[in-house]
Amino acid sequence: MDSGVADYLRAVVLGAIQALTEFLPISSSGHLLLAGRVMGDDISSLTFDVGLHLGTLAAVLLYFWRDWTGMALSSVTDAVEHQWHLSRWTTQGRLACLVVLGTLPAVIAGGLLDTYIEEHVRGAGVVGVTLILGAGLLWVADRFVAQQGLERLRARNALTIGLAQTVALIPGMSRSGMTISAARMMGFDRVSAARFSFFLSAPVVAGAAVLKLGKALTGDEAVAWGPLALGAITSGVCGLLVIRWLLGYMQRGTLGVFVWYRIALGLAVLAAVAGGLL
Repeated sequence: MDSGVADYLRAVVLGAIQALTEFLPISSSGHLLLAGRVMGDDISSLTFDVGLHLGTLAAVLLYFWRDWTGMALSSVTDAVEHQWHLSRWTTQGRLACLVVLGTLPAVIAGGLLDTYIEEHVRGAGVVGVTLILGAGLLWVADRFVAQQGLERLRARNALTIGLAQTVALIPGMSRSGMTISAARMMGFDRVSAARFSFFLSAPVVAGAAVLKLGKALTGDEAVAWGPLALGAITSGVCGLLVIRWLLGYMQRGTLGVFVWYRIALGLAVLAAVAGGLL
């Protein structure tokens, strides 16, 4: 197959994988690492990294545009009218602050540990183990009786969920899986847990996209703008569909389907590693 055509096909496949696994609690980093092993390619190319991140960022911004607009306007108005008396702020104004607070642990941990994890914790065996460990956490979290909505979210909750998000730096753990699990364990219902997880994803994905785009523009690697754009479009469109589906599913379903999927894939990966296939 022509290398140019292969790059475009690769962009579509990786874009779909990124969208499905970024928002579902099954680990995008783990799936992309495994996809690279199976496809026989190194998928850490900055061209694809940038495109996939921009696409999922666009999806979460577009789907929740009313929430983002409301949080931005309310936080500015509340800051002017009430200064730092947060108890007087509106629900949306407080939520904006809590998203920022919940993002800080991932920013700090990413800055300190990202290079080390990239160099030392990216084996297929690690992904197999963490997929299963994450499944256990999801299963335990979904056993909690949780009925609270985001209006009950407080600073300690946001910080705890943010700390849980840092665990997802390890491939296979899943950012959405860890944040949803933490929120469920603190008493928040499935839809609220998923919504806050989506809100936290935006600044983290945006930061990653900016850093990777900077590296792409200033580094030696030539940026393939066509595949980058196609990967972004694919991950963006698929991301919108996944977000809509997951929020609907969370209203009536449990996390069990993701638990069993993670266990099955984790066992398959470990078997492949033991057999020398990965």
